[in-house]
Amino acid sequence: MSIKIQTTDDGSNTLFLTEMNETYHSKFGAKTESEHVFLAAGFNAFKQSSINILEVGMGTGLNVMLTYLQAQFAKKEVYYETIEKFPLQTDVFNLLNYAKDVLEQEIFDQIHQSEWEKSVKLGTSFVLKKRKTDLLDYQSDTQFDLIYFDAFDPAKQPELWTEKVFENMYKLLNNNGILVTYSAKGVVRRAMQSAGFIVERLPGPPGKREMMRARKEV
Repeated sequence: MSIKIQTTDDGSNTLFLTEMNETYHSKFGAKTESEHVFLAAGFNAFKQSSINILEVGMGTGLNVMLTYLQAQFAKKEVYYETIEKFPLQTDVFNLLNYAKDVLEQEIFDQIHQSEWEKSVKLGTSFVLKKRKTDLLDYQSDTQFDLIYFDAFDPAKQPELWTEKVFENMYKLLNNNGILVTYSAKGVVRRAMQSAGFIVERLPGPPGKREMMRARKEV
């Protein structure tokens, strides 16, 4: 697909897919959206010293990088598994402006350059495993505490937001595990509830009134 770099309202980059007429992040702020949806409502909700995270849609690697930085700050051990069917080419991710300094740029480069299907250690307490696969084919032996559900909009890829998909997500979560997503659409909420989740609506990031957080309770 044809990809273009765009700058969002908070100054951070996103990517625009011309064929899908879709961006990877909110035009109101790529970094702001990730921090609000996935870190504030997801990662920061856990108090334990170690956490297993599954990300649906690695995309630009922004969520991985921000989670790594927050994990270092919070002194948490993290296992982070991320799914991406169409990884970015080097000439694309090299143009993204997420890093503020040399050390952050080194981590961002490692995220994209690390080997697929292999667990790679970033720093001393963050393990990353990238899985090049379609969500519909995804399987894992790992049980997760937290899922970042960051697939493209349900209107663009409805097959990724079905009850069957969320049933699989439910099975992959530990009890009291949570799934967070930027979407607040009724059809998504109903699919989550049918899969067994307890769903709550939360205030959304800039440009969105609401987002959703779903919890597995057994």
